[in-house]
Amino acid sequence: MPDRVGTRTLRDPFGRPLEYLRLSVTDRCNFRCVYCLPSGCPRDRDPPLSLAEISRLVRAFAGLGFWKVRVTGGEPTLRADICEVVRTVASTPGVRRVGLTTNGYRLAELAPGLRQAGLAALNVSLDSLDRERFARLTGADRMDGVVEGIGAAVEAGIPSIKVNAVLLRGLEDSELDRFLAWTRSLPLTVRFIELMQTGDNEEFFRSHHLSAEEIRRKLEARGWSRLEKGAADGPAAMYRHPDHRGRAGLIAPYSSGFCASCNRLRVSSTGHLRLCLFGEEEVPLRQHLEGDGQRDALERLVELAVKGKPAAHRLKEGRCGSAATLAAIGG
Repeated sequence: MPDRVGTRTLRDPFGRPLEYLRLSVTDRCNFRCVYCLPSGCPRDRDPPLSLAEISRLVRAFAGLGFWKVRVTGGEPTLRADICEVVRTVASTPGVRRVGLTTNGYRLAELAPGLRQAGLAALNVSLDSLDRERFARLTGADRMDGVVEGIGAAVEAGIPSIKVNAVLLRGLEDSELDRFLAWTRSLPLTVRFIELMQTGDNEEFFRSHHLSAEEIRRKLEARGWSRLEKGAADGPAAMYRHPDHRGRAGLIAPYSSGFCASCNRLRVSSTGHLRLCLFGEEEVPLRQHLEGDGQRDALERLVELAVKGKPAAHRLKEGRCGSAATLAAIGG
């Protein structure tokens, strides 16, 4: 079937153009982060999408005008074929930018291959630069290896590298300054992400939530100034400092207007479409990924489903949707 590229722009009921697909390729993870999977991954889950299914899915979304794809997990580098996954997505007609979100566990060895496969943007989760605190938060004494992997990604020439740190009570000023110091000489973006409530972490959320507003005040007190929002910034508020090569960012999902420019859809590792990270419903797509001849039906299903995309999440009401953990849908 010939590729249909750039013929459509899919819009939700509120007129927002949809162009960004976040695609989970596994719901497994080898870290046990206290806010996500403190007891590890549940067992007996369905197998993740195959390489062929991923290819059919991404081609259909590209046909609907999606030009940006981020590969997520769980931890996507647990897949032995992760470089081939990235290559498959990057080679899809119409896809112009491929990103990957990882905990960095295998990044030092994989960075050159990922770049060669076409990876253009990398997000690395790193919640602490204190080795003992990192081990407590993740259940893995791997901070040094993650830091090494980020260095390998810089060396491999991956164009955009962002470090994501979830804001938790106990983040001391000294550690905040260590994160910011990292941007002084390296072209990295360090983003501080407000903890989000899920079905499994309500008690933890209430006792550990740290407001993004508190970090904003600290950034400004240290001479960081907010930049005008760019099209590539997504929901992040970006900051610069005249003495730093890199940037800082804040992602505050509880702030007013957070969802106003939402341009994304999510697909789980087992092929379920989610219209909102914290939505109540999922739409199964996998039955339309068995063969190349099902693409028209798949596109029609996505077009129909998008009519139900909500204007915004309902986190402030304590409504966190059907996702028990962020690992289940890739954050």
